Amino acid sequence: MFRDHFRQFAAYNRWANARLYEAAMALPDELYRRKVGVFFGSLHGTLNHLLLTDRIWLRRLTGEGDHPNRLDVILFDDRRALARARAAEDARIIRVMDGYDDAAFAQTVDYATTSGKLQQQLRSDILSHLFNHETHHRGQAHACLSILTGAEPPTLDLLAFQRGVAAPDLAALANAT
Repeated sequence: MFRDHFRQFAAYNRWANARLYEAAMALPDELYRRKVGVFFGSLHGTLNHLLLTDRIWLRRLTGEGDHPNRLDVILFDDRRALARARAAEDARIIRVMDGYDDAAFAQTVDYATTSGKLQQQLRSDILSHLFNHETHHRGQAHACLSILTGAEPPTLDLLAFQRGVAAPDLAALANAT
């Protein structure tokens, strides 16, 4: 049960990120980087934060990958490089979810926070947080797009994903010139 649930969220996560990045990549650089009052300042800051926190959580879960020590680090100044890294991280999240059996979700994970405090949580709770956190900040990025363009951004609803609404291949989009 847990496995199918989190595999669906991993696939949805990749789909929603691709749709969001497609809209972000279409913006002029000045708008993309404009401070609009969201927690990480701009659309660029918000998208960097999402990649950064996914890397932190995947490092905690797998012991592999980068582990930035601050939540506001700009990992990639270039948005195409950021999009390529996002596509790779989304593929990684899917691989990690595919590697878990149902019993793995009931296991406890020990980890240290960015401030060094030791914590212990169920893997299922960590993953619930990871995907909820993605949705929360994608909502902020979605608001950025509304503010910056005055137009309706692409739908990111889970139901749209479940109904088969298309999303671009983010890696191909990032590599387009």
